[in-house]
Amino acid sequence: MQSTLDFNKKVKIEIWTDGACKGNPGPGGWGCLIKTNGDTQKLFGGESSTTNNRMELTAAIKALQKIEPGSEVTLHTDSSYVKDGLTKWLYGWKKNGWRTSSKKPVKNKDLWLELENCTARHKVTWKWVKGHSGDPDNDMADNLANLGLLRAN
Repeated sequence: MQSTLDFNKKVKIEIWTDGACKGNPGPGGWGCLIKTNGDTQKLFGGESSTTNNRMELTAAIKALQKIEPGSEVTLHTDSSYVKDGLTKWLYGWKKNGWRTSSKKPVKNKDLWLELENCTARHKVTWKWVKGHSGDPDNDMADNLANLGLLRAN
């Protein structure tokens, strides 16, 4: 078994993710839109008792789990919590025994570990997009997250 991914045989993929919650905590939903080679996939789901941040993380995890390892991915999220958590804060959290700079336990550690595992299988570029700003693909991810919320409610 090969221990490293071959990014020379990459498939370029664009992903938009979003999470939604009615109450925080409360019923929540996640949604993702995956575009590759002219094809589009829409995924969504939900949980009966969760938080918005957990749904934002879950959307990114579910999208990355759905695609082939070794893919080149641009992942668009309107959650700076997800983007900054993975690209800026994760190293420090791990170094500090999963404690924040204020010495509190990092919330959603289970999902951060899963997201880190998922991103290790791909070449991911993270893009922040302003939510509810008219980006049709981000709006679709938001609609899918709300469908997941309705099913969880």
